[in-house]
Amino acid sequence: MPLMHFHVMKGERTPAELRALLDAAHDAMLEAFKVPARDRYQLVTEHEPTHMILEDTGLDIPRTPKVVLLQVVSRPRGKESMEAFYRLLAETLQARTGLLPSDLMVLVVENRDEHWSFGLGRAQFLTGELPLPGAKA
Repeated sequence: MPLMHFHVMKGERTPAELRALLDAAHDAMLEAFKVPARDRYQLVTEHEPTHMILEDTGLDIPRTPKVVLLQVVSRPRGKESMEAFYRLLAETLQARTGLLPSDLMVLVVENRDEHWSFGLGRAQFLTGELPLPGAKA
């Protein structure tokens, strides 16, 4: 159930290219986080070039207008899962969309199960409608 919010420059990608970006990122997330395939929550926000500045914190990472900032909201994942996600994401996006690894910036924000309601005014993890991670079905 990670929520993936992609921030991109307006006019840099066609609708098909955006869909390929989302599909590739979803596949990397499925492999790294081992979540069900229908745990797919993705948003795209396109920004005017003057409204999106992503520098490199002094790391000398070159950026192009194809740069992507990906914000992920997710329950805590272990260090190994996070490292696998960053690696798989960069590899998959480059292989399937041509996105340079230097044009990918990722921010993960952790939350807990009680912070999610998937609809109907209920917290499905807390009500038992969705199993908690590690719970036996």
